[in-house]
Amino acid sequence: MLLTSIDPFVQEFERQFDRLTRQSLGQSGGAVMPMDGIRRKDDVVLRFDVPGIDPDSIEVTVDRGVLTVSARREEEFAEDDRVFVRERPMGTFTRRVYLSEHLDAERIDAAYDNGVLAVRIPVLEQAKPRKIEVHKSEQKAIVR
Repeated sequence: MLLTSIDPFVQEFERQFDRLTRQSLGQSGGAVMPMDGIRRKDDVVLRFDVPGIDPDSIEVTVDRGVLTVSARREEEFAEDDRVFVRERPMGTFTRRVYLSEHLDAERIDAAYDNGVLAVRIPVLEQAKPRKIEVHKSEQKAIVR
């Protein structure tokens, strides 16, 4: 997902492409980290669903404008356990998000609570909305 894009058609295309890619690779729909993105006045908040994940396995990195979130879910069974249904995905889950140049990648915060990882990315001061003053001329404008 590109945070630099606000075109809903592009976002829907990316969502469908991700879904088709997961299906063609034989992954179930639950094998990804679902994400919500919220744009606020001073920051962007990304919320990732990571239920059943050990918080110590979560890794959040940023490199050259790409935010990467990785988490690992493992389950061990006793020697005499016989698994007869296995629907919950296990292993390492990774999600990459391309950050806009208007976000401050140096001040990213992350917090985990009740199976949800929230990543807060501040908006750079020069990218925040501001009102532009319109100067009024004493002379009338000449319309050509």
